[in-house]
Amino acid sequence: MRLGASIVGDLRKVLADEVRAGERAAMTAIRAETDQVKAELRRQVTTAFSGNARGIANAWRSMIFPRSGQSLRPAGLVFTKVPSVIDAFERGALIRAKGGRKFLAIPTGFNAARGRRGRGEKGMRVTPAQMLASGQAFLRPFKSGRGFVWCLPLRQGEQTGRRRRTRLVAGGVTEVGTANRKRREAWARGLLAQGMVPMFLLLPQVKLAKRLDVRGAAERGLRRLPARFVAAWERESGRAA
Repeated sequence: MRLGASIVGDLRKVLADEVRAGERAAMTAIRAETDQVKAELRRQVTTAFSGNARGIANAWRSMIFPRSGQSLRPAGLVFTKVPSVIDAFERGALIRAKGGRKFLAIPTGFNAARGRRGRGEKGMRVTPAQMLASGQAFLRPFKSGRGFVWCLPLRQGEQTGRRRRTRLVAGGVTEVGTANRKRREAWARGLLAQGMVPMFLLLPQVKLAKRLDVRGAAERGLRRLPARFVAAWERESGRAA
C-alpha cells in the first residue's frame, strides 16, 4: 500500500500569514498585560493612601516596544516618575535625620496654608525656618519620650464667608488648615480648647509601613501573559471558537 500527500495552496503564504497573526497577537497580549499591571499598581497606591495620593498613582506610566509596527518579540515597560517614593513604601524603609540633625520635621495635617494643599504660594506649608523666625513656636514632648510636637499658639481671626465662620490662625503665621473638612466645626472647637496648633512632629527616625507590592504585580503579569498570548493568536488566526 502506498500513501501520497501533497500541499494544497501556497505554503509560504500560509506560513507568512501565521507569522503576521502571531505578531499581532504578541503585541495585543503585551499591550493588554502592560495596561493591567499599570492599573494594578495605580490601584495599590490609591488603596494604600486613599485619594490624597492620586498624583503618585498617576505617576505610574507605561511604554510598548517596538513603538511602531509589529513584532513576535515585543516588550512592555511599566515605570514610575517618583521611584524614590515607591521604593520606600515597597521596602518599608527606615528614614533618619541627616546632616547631623537629631530630628525629622514631619508636617501635620494642620500645616497647610489657608486650608489648601498644592502648588503656589497659598498652598505652601509653613517651614521649620518660619517656625523659628516667628519666635512663638514651642515644643510638647511625647509621652513615650521619643520626640516632640512642634506647635504654634492658636489665635482667632476675623469671620469670613457666607456662614461667617471664624478664621483660625496659627501664631499669626498662617491660617490653619485641616484634612477633615466634613467635621471642621468639631475640630475647630477642639483646637480652641487646647489653644495650640501642632505644626510638625519631631522624630529621630520613622519606619515606613510596607504598603506596596510592585514585584508581586510584575510576577502576576508574567504568569498571565502566556495564556493571554495563546488566546490572542487563536483569535488572530481564526481558530478561536
